[in-house]
Amino acid sequence: MNPEVELRPVRDDDLPVFFAHEQDPQANWMAAFGPKDPSDRAAFDAHWARIRADERIVNRTIVAGGEVVGHVAAFPVDEQTEVSYWIDPARWGRGHATAGLTALLRELPRRPVRARAAKDNAASLAVLRKCGFVVVGEDSGYAPGRGAEVQEWVLELPAEAADQGNH
Repeated sequence: MNPEVELRPVRDDDLPVFFAHEQDPQANWMAAFGPKDPSDRAAFDAHWARIRADERIVNRTIVAGGEVVGHVAAFPVDEQTEVSYWIDPARWGRGHATAGLTALLRELPRRPVRARAAKDNAASLAVLRKCGFVVVGEDSGYAPGRGAEVQEWVLELPAEAADQGNH
C-alpha cells in the first residue's frame, strides 16, 4: 500500500481536476469505457451531479502528497457492486490506483465486488489482481474511448479474499 495515499469524499473543487485528467487521449483509450466526448464539460458536470446525488454510489477522491491524483467509486449494477477508478496519467505507475482501490474496498462491507477492464489494459488488470480480484468471465461492449467494440475481462473480489485480508 502506498502510505501517502488517502481517500476523502469528493468536493466541488475536485471536479475541475478530474475533468483535466480526462482530457488525456491515451488515458481515454486505455480506459476505453469512459465518456463519449471527454471535452464536453456540460456532460461531465451532469454526470458528476447525477452520481454525487445517488446515495447508492460511493465516490472518493484519491489524494497523494496533498494533491488530487484521481478518484475511485463503487456503484450498483443490477444486484451487484462494481468498482472503477481514474488516475491522472502523469501519476501512472506509482501505486496510486492500487492504494486508492484498496482503501475503498475497506469501506465496502458487501462481497462479492466486481470490476471490468479492457482485455488489453494490462495495467488496470494488474491493479485489480493486486487487490485480490480474479477473472470470472468475459464481455464486450461499445467503448466510446476507442470508438469501437472492445473485449473486456469481468473480475470479482470473492468473499474469501476479503476474509483473508488479500485486498
